[in-house]
Amino acid sequence: MTANRQLCIGLSLSATWMKGDGWRRPDSDIEKMGSIDYYIDLAKLAEKAKLDFLFKADYLYLSPQLLGDSANFGSPDPTMFFAAIARETQRIGLVTTVSTTFNPPYVVARQLQSLHWLSNGRAGWNIVTSIEGADNFGDSPMPSPQERYAKAMEFTDVVRKLWDSFPNEAIVIDRESGIFSDKDKVSSIHHSGDFFSVQGPLTLPAHRSGSIPLFQAGASDTGRNFASSIADAIFAAMPDLESGVELRNDLRSRAQEHGRNPNAIKVLPGLYFFLAETREEAHELHKSAHAHLSMERRHASLMSVLGLDLSSFALDDCVTTDMLPDPNQSVRSRTHAELLRRYITNHEPTVEEVLIRPEVVGSAHWVSVGTVEDVLNDIIERHEAGVIDGFIALPGGSEESMKLFFEKLLPQLVERGLFRTEYEGSTLRAHLGI
Repeated sequence: MTANRQLCIGLSLSATWMKGDGWRRPDSDIEKMGSIDYYIDLAKLAEKAKLDFLFKADYLYLSPQLLGDSANFGSPDPTMFFAAIARETQRIGLVTTVSTTFNPPYVVARQLQSLHWLSNGRAGWNIVTSIEGADNFGDSPMPSPQERYAKAMEFTDVVRKLWDSFPNEAIVIDRESGIFSDKDKVSSIHHSGDFFSVQGPLTLPAHRSGSIPLFQAGASDTGRNFASSIADAIFAAMPDLESGVELRNDLRSRAQEHGRNPNAIKVLPGLYFFLAETREEAHELHKSAHAHLSMERRHASLMSVLGLDLSSFALDDCVTTDMLPDPNQSVRSRTHAELLRRYITNHEPTVEEVLIRPEVVGSAHWVSVGTVEDVLNDIIERHEAGVIDGFIALPGGSEESMKLFFEKLLPQLVERGLFRTEYEGSTLRAHLGI
């Protein structure tokens, strides 16, 4: 298999293996989660395995779901997180998450460029518009998805202009002439738009490795249009192969409409896997990870995701298209709502089948449960179908699941020519083939 068919693989540093009752296991190492050393060790493990990047999500509000029986320490700032990890690693990419809804673009441009310098060209930006958190930034209600994406488009444009405002070539360091920097190459951006007015230039030059790769996480109609216009990769919500085929074809078409190469955007879904030596053990891990989700919680989640109340129906009742609520109503995540609407329209599932869907019990991730061979076959199936360029590893159930990923699954991918044996470059751009 040729090199350009190799997978791009990242590791999420959110402790997905602690979800549900996983943290209660004697071997969970839950006590270590409060220390940066724990995550640095994981980063080094991922770099030793030659993974392309590390990823960290971010939340600008404290959801009640993050308290009580859920094992987490809230949401530390991922950019600061990666600044610490940058010092302890050399080649693995560092993809941080920053919202365009509540931050000023100048500060974000500076923070990201700083991380790019600290890591010597390994920073990546996961652009999110946030779905909650307005109460923490003033009295205004949460903007509509359309307004958030319009703001995100302008925000991203401002950030990129700021990165270009102080090019690396402006640093001359000519001892003989006494010229350290060419001030004629540094310029203001004079941006004045619907949401922002920014003079510029940025306070530090671009890194010699080139601009910071852009990632985008939304797969709603508006999110896809945004991603197809600017993103180098999309963290796609892809709960099944069918949704993957539809997403890939749609992104290609939209990229062409924006004058881009239809294959310019890498599709990297989250792969939430539960690995064990036997299928029975793996399914037990999966069951345990969702055991805390009572029927009441599942129905509440469904209401939040889709605005659909099925609490009065029997588990074996069918959910039909005519039961779906108005698609324009306000929901927590338009991406998850559209995925679930499509699933119900295409399959008319039972209530029970709806309540176990990834959009309801998780984050609409692709879920794979079984042995190393089972999960490997799932990956190969989607790769050969052409719907993925790689994935973000989300180990589930226990640290043992993550151990099997590194010690057995990755070597199998390498053996089949689907993953690298060594880094060919030292920057995130190089890993992504940009």
